[in-house]
Amino acid sequence: METTAVPNRIAERKLRDREVRRAQIISAARRIAELEGWPNVTVRRLSDEISYSQPVLYGHFESREGILAAVAIEGFQEIGLALEKARKRAKPGKIVEAVATAYLEFATSSPALYEAMFSLSLSIPFADANTPPELRFAFAQLMELFQGQGSKPEVLTELFWAGLHGIADLTRTKRFPPSRQKERVKMFVELFAFPS
Repeated sequence: METTAVPNRIAERKLRDREVRRAQIISAARRIAELEGWPNVTVRRLSDEISYSQPVLYGHFESREGILAAVAIEGFQEIGLALEKARKRAKPGKIVEAVATAYLEFATSSPALYEAMFSLSLSIPFADANTPPELRFAFAQLMELFQGQGSKPEVLTELFWAGLHGIADLTRTKRFPPSRQKERVKMFVELFAFPS
C-alpha cells in the first residue's frame, strides 16, 4: 500500500509543478505585453524572464500562439467573472448599465489582455462546438441580461457585445474622447434597456 502512495505523491507533485510553470509562463507573457506590447512577447524573451529553457516552454505550449491563446482564454474567464459580479450586485433597473460599465472598465484596466482576447489573430474558436468553456461563460454573463427578451436573445447579446467592444476599442485607440464616456455609456445602455 505504501509503495503506491509514494508514486502517487510524486505524480501529484510533478503535476503541481507543471501547473505552476504554466501559470508563470502566462503571467510573464501578460506582464511583458502590458509593459511593452505583444510583439515583445517571444518564446526567447519568456524563457529569459522566467529562467526556463525554451524547450521547457515548448513542453507546455506548442508555439508562441499557444501561449497567447492561453492568455486570451484566461482573460475571458476574468471578464466573465467581472460581468457576473456586476450583474449579481447591481440594483434592479441598473443591471445592464452595471454590466456595460464592468465590461468597459475591464477593457480599460487591462488593455494588452483585452487586445489578446479580441484583436490578435489567434485560432480560438468562437460560437462553435470547440469554443472553450471560458468564452462560453463570459458570453453567458452577457446573454443573461436578455433572457426572456424575445425569441433571439443570442442575437441581442451579440449586438450588445459588439457595441461594447466598439466603445472599448474606439476609446482605447483614442478615437472617442474619454470626457464623454459616461454620457456614451448611458445612451448606449438606454438602447438595450427593456422593461422588467
